Amino acid sequence: MRRGEHARMQILELRRPAALPPPGARPAPAAARLEAVWARDADELRAAQRLRWQVFADEMGARLRPPPGTPDGHDADLFDPFCEHLLVRCAATDTEPARVVGTYRVLTPDAARLVGGLYSETEFDLTRLRPLRGSLAELGRSCVDPAWRSGAVILLLWSSLAAFMQRNGLRHMIGCASMSIADGGHSAASLWQHLQREHLAPLAQRVHPRLPLPVDELRTDLAVGPPPLIKGYLACGAKVLGPPAWDPDFGTADLPLLLDLADLPPAYRRRFLGG
Repeated sequence: MRRGEHARMQILELRRPAALPPPGARPAPAAARLEAVWARDADELRAAQRLRWQVFADEMGARLRPPPGTPDGHDADLFDPFCEHLLVRCAATDTEPARVVGTYRVLTPDAARLVGGLYSETEFDLTRLRPLRGSLAELGRSCVDPAWRSGAVILLLWSSLAAFMQRNGLRHMIGCASMSIADGGHSAASLWQHLQREHLAPLAQRVHPRLPLPVDELRTDLAVGPPPLIKGYLACGAKVLGPPAWDPDFGTADLPLLLDLADLPPAYRRRFLGG
């Protein structure tokens, strides 16, 4: 598999959604137009792939390489047929057709065995996570339409993901948080330096990048805070599994994150799991 075609939780400033609303916050009126569904056919999958191309290629400038036969303007790869694809759709109005405005894809443990592994393994050595494989779902290819980067879309995506995990008896989520390296990587290295002090996973769950961001050659003293979505994951109890990898295709530093649903704080447990 080519580098850059990996699971990722999209965090770039360029395309980031707004921060997750705090527990108890009321949804915006526009949220009533949104629904979350799991793709049931090729047409719904293509709608997600078109949104991914819009965000990754057109907006980010990523160098995507879809397999032969993929329609123009679609982000696709060999893992898509094995994944479950979550879509948030905006209902049609008098002036606008219905359309997909947010998406995640999920690779379950059974699907990972069929396809031969996880996306994240192209960037990280995940040997130490072997004991978690049976309960580990990988999140990837998440993105939100630029016109809908609000907490409502993210909340609906995350609530649906949590319900999926419960329904399938899964406990752990893994994915990559992508950080811009437009400044040469100094901000990403500084954020890693900061996050490892309080959010680093135990040694038994540490992973190592195959192509590391050269943090030892970069500044690590910049006063940078986590982007809103990383902040949201950390608020839910996610742990950083190790130092960031460098993804030259996307021009990002990718931080490996693991969320154990057992670590959800009570407020988020009530919100996402209903108890």
